[in-house]
Formats: sequence, C-alpha cells, structure tokens
Amino acid sequence: MKSKFLVISFLIVFIVAAGLTCLQANNKTVISKDGTKIVYSVFGKGEPTLVFVHGWCGSRAVWYKQVPYFAKKYKVVVLDLAGHGASGRQRKAYTQEAFGEDVAAVVNAVGAKKVILIGHSMSGTIILEANRLIKNKVIGLIAVDTLENFEYMATPEDKIKYIEPLKKDFVKNSGPFMRDMFNKNADPKLVELVVRNVARSNPKIAINTMEYYFDTPVIPLLADVNVPLWCLSADLWQQYQHPEINSKYLKSYHLRIIPGVGHFLMIEAPDEFNKQLEDIINQITK
Repeated sequence: MKSKFLVISFLIVFIVAAGLTCLQANNKTVISKDGTKIVYSVFGKGEPTLVFVHGWCGSRAVWYKQVPYFAKKYKVVVLDLAGHGASGRQRKAYTQEAFGEDVAAVVNAVGAKKVILIGHSMSGTIILEANRLIKNKVIGLIAVDTLENFEYMATPEDKIKYIEPLKKDFVKNSGPFMRDMFNKNADPKLVELVVRNVARSNPKIAINTMEYYFDTPVIPLLADVNVPLWCLSADLWQQYQHPEINSKYLKSYHLRIIPGVGHFLMIEAPDEFNKQLEDIINQITK
C-alpha cells in the first residue's frame, strides 16, 4: 500500500513538472504598462481566445490540465502575473489594477479579437480590472471559485487573521492557510505540492498582493461588465455563495457548483472541471 502511495505521489510531481516544462518551452514576453516584463504562452488556434489567469502565489502552470484540452479547439493563452512565475518582480505595488494591466497587455500582444477571460481565486477581480481596459474584445468572463458575494469587503479583523501570520512566518503559516482550501478527500500529495509551491513564493510580494486584493471593491468594476459573467465554483465554501446578492448587481451573472472538490478544482477534478468549463464557454458563444 505504501509503495502504491509513493508511486501516485511521484506521478503527481512528474505530471505537474511536465506541464510546467511544456509551458516554459513556449515562452513569450510583453511589457506591462508600468514596464514589468510579463511572460506568457500561447497554444492552439481558433476563436474565441481563452485567457487563463492564475490566483495568489500561483503561475500559469496551474492550468496544465486545461491547456491541452482546450487548445484542440481554441487559442489558449496562459500567463504569469507580475511577481509570479517567470514574470518580472520589480513592481512596487501589486495592485489588482496593475495585474489587470498585465492581462490586457498579453491580450493585446496576441492580437485576440474575441476573448473569454478566466480567472481563479483573486483573479476574479483581476479579470474584471482587465475587462475595463479591453472590454471591446471581451465576450465573456469566467470566475473560478471566487466572487461569491459582490458586496463582501474584508474587515480589519479579516486582514489581521490572514495577513499577520504571514508577516510573522510566511513559510510556516502559509501551509495551514493553503491546506484549508482543500476538502478532506483531496489527495494529500497534491495538497502538499500546492503548499510547497506557495511556500517558495516571495513573501514580500505575496503579502503586498493580498493587502491590495483585500482592499479592492468588486461593485465599481461591474459597471463595465456588459457580457456574461459565470462563476464556476467548488462546494467547499458554499455557505459564502450569495447568488441572490450578485444577481441584483448583474443580470448576466450565473453560478455553477462542482461538488466534492476544493478551491483548486481545476487540478483536483480536471475532467469534470474541463467538462463544465467547456459547457459554459458554449453558453457564452452560442
């Protein structure tokens, strides 16, 4: 039993490493508005262009299970936001607005005319920021396990709870923070792989990013949304979902839940995630 567990562990690490190598072999760069170098990769052909944006302390590698699936039919773009992955790290303020500029720079660089922006976690707000800049090109927005309640704003108590432990010891305290994002049935080796990747992040950039994320209101960004906005979410924190609130602000809002998975649903249940995401894309493009 132990040997089988070890084999599964090594397979997970190998698959993720292979996915990252594939993405890195196709590196392209563009300069964001503030001069920061943004690294991205492009796969496949076809319209619309799907632009996948990772979350906090992530990279384009998190989409390694989506790239080959969707590149068969669409042009697929994955990028490393500033301060993440292979992109530049000289930015002083890692704001959601600046990240939106990163996404817009990549979309403009690839010459996409019809775009669906897909953002995980904190990138739900980032794709809203990007939409303001390139909304003439955007035909749909898909927020992955985020934007549960448009009215929510982090309280001072929230900021203390989540940020202060990271300031004290980022490597030690980011572990429990990330493990809470998986349900009890998640593969423990997959969980630890994500935990280790986050622990390797630059603490200063990670904390700066989280501070600005907590201070970014969603509602003002909705004024520029004139396309469908879908939320594809896990049921881990379903008690925080408030579709009745969100629908008040955006008639084009839709929510879909995938049961039995945690925050990283795209790697925990990639087959089901890809199936549901493809159906949402078809709903947007029909």
